[in-house]
Amino acid sequence: MYLLGYDIGSSSVKASLVNAETGKCVSSAFFPKTEAAIMAARPGWAEQDPQNWWENLKLSTQAVMAGSGIGPDGIAAIGISYQMHGLVCVDKGQNVLRPAIIWCDSRAVPYGQKAFEALGETQCLSHLLNSPGNFTASKLAWIKENEPAVYERIYKIMLPGDYIAMKLTGDICTTVSGLSEGMFWDFQANDVAGFLMDYYGFDRSLIADIKPTFGEQGRVNAWAAKDLGLKEGIPVTYRAGDQPNNALSLNVFNPGEIASTAGTSGVVYGVNGEVNYDPKSRVNTFAHVNHTAEQTRLGVLLCINGTGILNSWVKRNVAPEGISYSDMNRLAAQAPVGSAGVSILPFGNGAERMLENKETGCSICGVNFNLHGKQHIVRAAQEGIVFSFKYGIDIMEQMGIPVQKIHAGHANMFLSPIFRETLAGVTGAVIELYDTDGSVGAAKGAGIGAGVYKDNNEAFATLEKLEVIEPDVAQRTAYDDAYARWKSNLERAMAAF
Repeated sequence: MYLLGYDIGSSSVKASLVNAETGKCVSSAFFPKTEAAIMAARPGWAEQDPQNWWENLKLSTQAVMAGSGIGPDGIAAIGISYQMHGLVCVDKGQNVLRPAIIWCDSRAVPYGQKAFEALGETQCLSHLLNSPGNFTASKLAWIKENEPAVYERIYKIMLPGDYIAMKLTGDICTTVSGLSEGMFWDFQANDVAGFLMDYYGFDRSLIADIKPTFGEQGRVNAWAAKDLGLKEGIPVTYRAGDQPNNALSLNVFNPGEIASTAGTSGVVYGVNGEVNYDPKSRVNTFAHVNHTAEQTRLGVLLCINGTGILNSWVKRNVAPEGISYSDMNRLAAQAPVGSAGVSILPFGNGAERMLENKETGCSICGVNFNLHGKQHIVRAAQEGIVFSFKYGIDIMEQMGIPVQKIHAGHANMFLSPIFRETLAGVTGAVIELYDTDGSVGAAKGAGIGAGVYKDNNEAFATLEKLEVIEPDVAQRTAYDDAYARWKSNLERAMAAF
């Protein structure tokens, strides 16, 4: 028995086929092989053609089936992970009316800010747990005002994962988790956010039927089966946005558990067991994959723009020419914890929501020309990235999320011993590194939804733990002192804005 998982990203679509019994991925593939195009007709816009997602899904499916040698009869269920916050509009014939406005499109920012001010910060934060911001509802408001002819033809609005599920099954439905990421869900009323719908003038009929995150959401129809080379009738039993799904992939389901990634940008995603919000809206809160009316499970998402991009900048501009990342780590290890007084604020990749949307820029503080060398700068860059994570984790702890263990994939910045050790040292959390990815997680989510697994513990019993990093108690004071110095520099930078 096999499970098929899809990860619909903005750069590619990945498919993975997982053996349900062993939990191992037997075949995976992604398309396109070069980064998918993003259309930007104007500055700040970002659109993609949903049909291209389907074409790449088709190629990925054909590749994993051919690579595995598994016949279509062997697939028990399908799961979908997808890029969050996008907007797909279809008519009654399920035809796409315009290109999808994807997550990184910023045209709707003024619409969300105006709604936040008009409805009141307390109303929005206590019910939506976020500002309406640049999320899906605000993108729909932009279409309503700027493309009224398109708006009048909309039968249903969807997230990217909802669209893929529709193409697979012919059924249009969504989830509470999906509605929450679009700012369509009222956590106090446990229903569609009528007050925001009324403010924007949206009819509730635009919202698709709501199905559980885990459970049957439709079955592969004859057309999709023929187009993909699959068997008609395979159930689609799971879907979630990429960040909640990444947490699922790392078996993060319960309060106090944390999932983290650290690529070009960084994410810390923690599970909260109570309805709560940050009064300054520095983090985003959505329904986690296992959230229900009876069991509160909220995913608190902290995103930091300036993460691996700082490390790569240092590699290009500071470290010796031609050096590898592994060699950089060895160079950084020549400097002590705290980089002998050098602090770097890693915020040179745009405004940071965590900093109340201030754009402080990247700063290098405390350099002594007679003392410091490249090794101190290289280490301070990694420490600065970690300290930005710590700053955000402090916000999450103020919201009632005790951070005791961090789950992460063995990739990107987590490949660096200094990064891992500093994160464990300054937070006091144990870090566990795993071998997994989003499409594999989606496949296992499908297994939970189809009843192949009785729960997440059974689904992830075979998840391969590659390494465990314990906090170095002996260095705790050094980490705390370095973080306090870094935080003081950040506070001075923020005071200047």
